[in-house]
Amino acid sequence: MNWESNVRKVVPYVPGEQPKAKDIIKLNTNENPYPPAPGVEALLKNYSTALLRKYPDPTCSSLVEAISEKYNVKPSQVFVGVGSDDVLAMAFLTFFNSGKKILFPDITYSFYDVWASLFKIPYEQIPLDDEFMIDPDDYAIPNGGVVIANPNAPTGVFEGLDGIRKILDANRDVVCIVDEAYVDFGAESALSLLDEYDNLLIIQTFSKSRSMAGLRIGFAIGSETMIKYLSDVKYSFNSYTMNSLTLELGAEAVRDDAYFKETCAKIVKTREQLKVKLKELGFEFPDSKTNFIFAKHATVHAEYIFTELKKRNIFVRYWNKPRINEYLRISVGTDEECDKLVTNLKEIIAGRENND
Repeated sequence: MNWESNVRKVVPYVPGEQPKAKDIIKLNTNENPYPPAPGVEALLKNYSTALLRKYPDPTCSSLVEAISEKYNVKPSQVFVGVGSDDVLAMAFLTFFNSGKKILFPDITYSFYDVWASLFKIPYEQIPLDDEFMIDPDDYAIPNGGVVIANPNAPTGVFEGLDGIRKILDANRDVVCIVDEAYVDFGAESALSLLDEYDNLLIIQTFSKSRSMAGLRIGFAIGSETMIKYLSDVKYSFNSYTMNSLTLELGAEAVRDDAYFKETCAKIVKTREQLKVKLKELGFEFPDSKTNFIFAKHATVHAEYIFTELKKRNIFVRYWNKPRINEYLRISVGTDEECDKLVTNLKEIIAGRENND
């Protein structure tokens, strides 16, 4: 058993439950309730499988060029990967090698500490305040890098660009990653800051606003120098990280900007309606700029609601962790799904309160 002493041991990230049953309402992993752009389906139906005998383009040029045109940056400023998780992992591996602690909030995407542990990067989790807000001054300390999810997950809270700028100004000598997985649902991207800060790396995903979680597409935008370093690490790890079909489908999704905006607007509208209904039921939550709501009930504990919803084939997300164990993260589904959620929540809460 001596070989085990040399094993890299980590506590892995635990993704949201993926139930196999069909007759469910799945509001636990922030998936988009609407299908991808129509052009994606058309391309998929007409794709020649004969092309799969060849290796994909290692530069991912079709997708990179579509993203660069959409966001008005040079192709040399774009890096793509197998979901934003892959992009983030490559960024951690590339940029956080000083031996100093990297900084990120105590309540945020729970993969950050997993990557830090995996790559043996020291880290410090900076507490959010009682309103789940970042204090930019907390990041003005010596460090080896900064990672901010904005809007944050699982809280849904958006930090304004003045706060992001303050963090960047205090950390000119390290890479600052802004993870914008949910930015398309009403928040403001930090893309406008790229020309001022060559140490800023912005990471986004196709999993949420572009309805393509099943294909795994993520991307980063930064300075040309930063993207070159990131690409060098990628090519040293795996030259062919994305398959040919995914590259073409991703580019097609980016080109249909009208459908993208229409879908995001529908989700935002449903989210705002759901906020009103949840408040009427006695829930409270920070204002969300994402496709989910992070809510707790005034009298009924989150774990009880989570369990009762699951019995009714309605799945939301619950963490039994300090500071957030009274909260549920509820993804925004269709209007019909959210109406069914609210109806069941009424019954669960009324039943619980009548028994107490």
